[in-house]
Amino acid sequence: MSSNTLGITPFMHVRHCKEAVAFLVERLGFTAIIDDGGYAYLEREGVAIRILGHEKDDAPIEGHGGFAYYIDVADVDVVVQQLGPKLAGLPPEHVRGPVDQDYGQRELIIRVPDGNLLVFCQARSRIPA
Repeated sequence: MSSNTLGITPFMHVRHCKEAVAFLVERLGFTAIIDDGGYAYLEREGVAIRILGHEKDDAPIEGHGGFAYYIDVADVDVVVQQLGPKLAGLPPEHVRGPVDQDYGQRELIIRVPDGNLLVFCQARSRIPA
């Protein structure tokens, strides 16, 4: 049986995306694979980090702690099916999705007790037409 889980990527929410990207590229040796000014995906020696800039306090879920962990999966809907009953027991404001984002991801966003986010994500290029 093949695994639905592909990997995990930390997702850092910052006030100034360009500054964070410059620091990671110039000081820490990351390469910007995607950098559109407000979102970036960087890699270094086989590991990756995602950066999302917020100009004001517009975190994805109320009470968000400033960091998210992205779990890349082949199919977000499989995760929803597997976790559905358990997710139903969480406060509704702690779960969002699955939602198709304009930056090419389908996401299921879950606020964990410490305020950080755990996000199951699927590249929309992997969503069947």
